[in-house]
Amino acid sequence: MTRTEVTLPELFLSFFRLGSTAFGGPAMVAYIRRLAVERKHWLEDETFRSGVALCQTIPGATAMQMSAFVGLKARGVAGAAASFIGFGLPAFAVMAILGALYTRVSTLPMVLSVFSGLHVLIVAIVADATLSFGRTSLKKWPGFVIAALSASAFLLSVHPILVIGLSAVVGLILLTEHDATQGAVGQSRHISTLRPVILVSLALVLMLLTLFSIDRKLFALGALMLRIDLFAFGGGFASVPLMFHEVVYVRSWLPPNVFMDGIALGQVTPGPIVITATFVGYMVKGIVGAIVATIGVFAPSFLMVVGIAPYFDKLRTSSRFVATLNGILCSFVGLLLAVTVRFTINVYWGPAHIVLVVIALIALLRKVDVLWVVLAGTVYSIVFL
Repeated sequence: MTRTEVTLPELFLSFFRLGSTAFGGPAMVAYIRRLAVERKHWLEDETFRSGVALCQTIPGATAMQMSAFVGLKARGVAGAAASFIGFGLPAFAVMAILGALYTRVSTLPMVLSVFSGLHVLIVAIVADATLSFGRTSLKKWPGFVIAALSASAFLLSVHPILVIGLSAVVGLILLTEHDATQGAVGQSRHISTLRPVILVSLALVLMLLTLFSIDRKLFALGALMLRIDLFAFGGGFASVPLMFHEVVYVRSWLPPNVFMDGIALGQVTPGPIVITATFVGYMVKGIVGAIVATIGVFAPSFLMVVGIAPYFDKLRTSSRFVATLNGILCSFVGLLLAVTVRFTINVYWGPAHIVLVVIALIALLRKVDVLWVVLAGTVYSIVFL
């Protein structure tokens, strides 16, 4: 497969469109792969797989990080920023609008019907992603074992770091791989990522100092979200419980039921579930709070991908490291399976819902664009649910 060159506007617009239908959290990694590897040929599949392993081993929202990884490989740090912002912007805009309308529309019958249908669509999207990623990552019987055990561990709320670590060890022992390949596509572009990382880090520090001097609550909000993202091993599903504890019980910024409504909106709107931070920010300090919280909860993820990816590439020349990566990738399939089970359990299932999930899953398996699946599912929900 031959790589194709890409412009910054194309990266931004492609990920903006994908981010507009980025339902299902980590499930969107499979759709990012279809965009970057199969359709646009920006990356080799081996490079993309190493990016998934990298994003699985560091804290943060995996799908957001993969958007930055693809942009980094395609067009350097500027490409990473274009992809990252493009992918996350729709989620921020939708959640900010919903935060503003929350008290007015949350009980309207049509809104309830749409949300009910979107819950079902999320199940189909995540299930499709599990099958798609499983087909590319599970090639030998130990991989299936790792994925199954990882899914069980995630469902039992075992700490993600422990699951990933054990999967890496088992992969090193049991999984073999052909000669490791140089996966650093365009690596020469990425050698000097240290300077941008330092500059963005300094900008974050300046933002916090400014907030501290003008509004202590905004400062506390931004600092909290930064800290949550730094400890979000396992993605949004690991960070949301911590956010709930800090926002509801430690700081009493929101009552429990309002925060839970924010989580629900985070599941039925585009983007990772950690976009709940935008809702929290809006509830606490309006639109400025939404902006501060969103920057805080995503900035560390971006910095870690851009800062670590070039060094991560060099390790891929080791056959033992490649086997370890394969173990981590199998644990990611397990994570997707666990998310599918969790969503399935928490969705209301009536006859019309079952029909919708079957039709949606068949359409996705036949490679129908997820945008059309979501739009058609929304119309179906208004009419039948």
